[in-house]
Amino acid sequence: MANLVTSLCCVVLAAVVVAYAQRRSQLVARNQYERMGSDVTMQCGSLANDASVSWKVNGTDVKAQHRLEGPRLMLTEVDLGHNGLYSCFQNPHGERRDTIYLHIGIPPREPTVTCRSNTYPKGFYCSWHQLHPTYIPTTFDVEVQHNQRSLEVQKDPDHKNRCRVRFPEVFSSFPYKVNVTAMNALGKAFTTISFEESTIVKPDPPERVTATPIRFNLRKLEVTWHSPATWPDIDNFPLKYFLRYRPLIREQWQHVELSDSTFHTITDAYAGKEYIIQVAAKDTEIGTWSDWSVAVHATPWIEDPITPTTEVVFIETKTSPIPSSNAPQKAEPPVGRAARLLTFFSPLLFGMLPLFM
Repeated sequence: MANLVTSLCCVVLAAVVVAYAQRRSQLVARNQYERMGSDVTMQCGSLANDASVSWKVNGTDVKAQHRLEGPRLMLTEVDLGHNGLYSCFQNPHGERRDTIYLHIGIPPREPTVTCRSNTYPKGFYCSWHQLHPTYIPTTFDVEVQHNQRSLEVQKDPDHKNRCRVRFPEVFSSFPYKVNVTAMNALGKAFTTISFEESTIVKPDPPERVTATPIRFNLRKLEVTWHSPATWPDIDNFPLKYFLRYRPLIREQWQHVELSDSTFHTITDAYAGKEYIIQVAAKDTEIGTWSDWSVAVHATPWIEDPITPTTEVVFIETKTSPIPSSNAPQKAEPPVGRAARLLTFFSPLLFGMLPLFM
């Protein structure tokens, strides 16, 4: 008797578990991916072909062009507007029997792949992207081979579509082969590129570029910079630099190529004109030039204006009365020494004149 009760309990428990699992499967949405522009059919669970059901999308009636065939909902020429959560309900009681999340997208195309070494000779990185959006989740698989050997690929933690690879050896004559495959629920596509080590070396731009005027030099600017911090061994793998500068009033650049120096004096600047200055870097033997550094602006030394420093002493004097007329006064003719003597003695002479008469 005890065994019979135990068996019945197990049967009931199994039925409850099955029913719960079926019920939960009806509540949890399943994903369905379809290609944009295609006709789509959604099946309401495992209902028979003669079942009568109604459909809703995002909680409302389906308004897009569609057709019902038993437990199936058919949509024509779907686009992104058909994305949504579809639920089907069995008539006549309206019990929900299935939930489907419809995703509309397109298969991936061949990804664009580029590789570059800005940390030579430590390693290089490869990056990739899709020229056209797929609208659904797309993943990428990367394989790198060198001299018929697969290399370890490390995903970049800061960039989603980038990986890093260490150079297995330096100055190798064997080419590298990189294959990137794009995959999603609707398909996959891949791109393969090959390159030699020397062709992908490209430093980052120089850093901390400064330009300062030189005192008392009206046409000079002192430019300094630092090698990029990402370049790991500047002593054994030196960089050379390319300087360009121009006044803001002109469009044409002037260029200077330098060896491993990290400073340069511009000697032909226009006096008083603001200049824009940038620097690029390159390995002295292989690779290509970096991008230009962040632009800096500077103006040659401008001479300070001269200000008077001597004190002005004011002397108080008696001024003659201001002429009543504003017209310029007639200047008196100059008086000679003899004329001044005659004028001095003339009263005396006139006083003695009666004595002689």
